[in-house]
Amino acid sequence: MMGTTGPSSTLQAAIDLTAGAAGGTACVLVGQPFDTAKVKMQTFPNLYRGLMECAVKIYRQVGFRGFYKGTSPALLANIAENSVLFMSYGFCQQVVRSALGLDKHVMLSDLQNAAAGSVASVFSSLVLCPAELVKCRLQAMHELKLSGKVLERHNTVWSVVKGIIRTEGVLGFYQGLSSTLFREMPGYFVFFGGYELSRSLFASGGKSKEELGPIPLMISGGFGGVALWLAVYPVDCVKSRIQVLSAAGKQAGFMGTLVHLVKNEGLSALYSGLTPTMIRAFPANGALFVAYEYSRKLMMKQFDMY
Repeated sequence: MMGTTGPSSTLQAAIDLTAGAAGGTACVLVGQPFDTAKVKMQTFPNLYRGLMECAVKIYRQVGFRGFYKGTSPALLANIAENSVLFMSYGFCQQVVRSALGLDKHVMLSDLQNAAAGSVASVFSSLVLCPAELVKCRLQAMHELKLSGKVLERHNTVWSVVKGIIRTEGVLGFYQGLSSTLFREMPGYFVFFGGYELSRSLFASGGKSKEELGPIPLMISGGFGGVALWLAVYPVDCVKSRIQVLSAAGKQAGFMGTLVHLVKNEGLSALYSGLTPTMIRAFPANGALFVAYEYSRKLMMKQFDMY
């Protein structure tokens, strides 16, 4: 990694940002159908007894395209999140080096990388929250209309955006920001920690992490993704409730929504939609890191930085 000032650091930040965008795109294209099922099962668990029933109902409602409802904002959300996340990750790695008095080229430990990833998630949350809110509402719009929670059905990104501005104002795009932060900071600690730990295990035979091929990278990324969702899934469930159901009126906030959900639906409601999330987590995050690492290497070689 290059230093934190000067042209080389600016170029490094641009490379990390672009590679993060490539990774975010790959993640959405691989995992969107399972994400759609997850959001529907999280926000309306009484309508779906399991993943197969949810999948059948989605197909009957609008056909195959129903699985890709919300893809545009999902792409926007993931590209924005991962661009900022990986750019901030590189910067936060340098901050960790400076704080520990390490040389700027020293490889950090897996724990130190995890800490850098956790701090980087604060910056990515600010760009992720608005796009993810639009995505979740689009994905659950059929159920919102069916339940009578909204009178008008919005079927496009722009119609959802206009509806939020009209009824909630610009700050309405940040419904669920606190729960997004509660999810992202511990989530990305285990995400980057799990990824780097897995890469370290694959590199233990004398290889460096940079020499690993696509299969070890995909497995490491998948491991990090599974670790993330196992650690923070209940928080994500509360976040989805806040972002989707705030379309029908003011929500009680993170703690109020959590208490109401557990009191009325039980602890199991916090894990509604876990199955499609776990199925999605491995291939989607594996694709994310393969796309990120290879596009990053390609660009660094192009600029003679490797």
